[in-house]
Amino acid sequence: MKDILFFSHNQKKIIEVKKIFQHNKIKIHNLNSFSKVKDPNENGKSFSSNAKIKSMYGYKIFNLPCFADDSGFCVDALNNKPGIKSKRFLEKFSNRKDAFDYIISKVIKSKNNKAFFTTAISLTLKENHHIIFLGRIDGKISLKPKGVNGFGYDPIFIPENHNKTFAQMNIEEKNKISHRKIAVNKLKSFLF
Repeated sequence: MKDILFFSHNQKKIIEVKKIFQHNKIKIHNLNSFSKVKDPNENGKSFSSNAKIKSMYGYKIFNLPCFADDSGFCVDALNNKPGIKSKRFLEKFSNRKDAFDYIISKVIKSKNNKAFFTTAISLTLKENHHIIFLGRIDGKISLKPKGVNGFGYDPIFIPENHNKTFAQMNIEEKNKISHRKIAVNKLKSFLF
């Protein structure tokens, strides 16, 4: 296999994934390499099913082996929400600061700062043939957003056994431990 499609428009995710694959001989394509591609309707009930919807869709359109991820942020104080609705949850607020303030207030009120990021990657090699790879990293909510790197919830998440948020880490530091790295490593082990 010389070419594979990472079904994503998210530039930050694309950079993370390309870094993880940088010393391999597979060429990673992404949706930014092609003219406008409409995203499929992600109506799955789990991270794995949403990832599968995207990888299957990408495979059908481009006839290339395709992988896609669905990731989310789960906060104990919010009953493991926002979960699969992580992106939509952020979009409900007028800005990220308001979303972070809401989460932090719930964490303080519940006296429970536990949280985790999770990723499911679906690899589609042929019609109706999918392999799922999972990654998860546990940690806690920072009571103040910190850092300017990363994206999404990175400024309020401190991974276990670390004292910096994901947003305070550079891409190499984050890529050593992230939920996406764990899942992508499993994908790489399968491919090589």
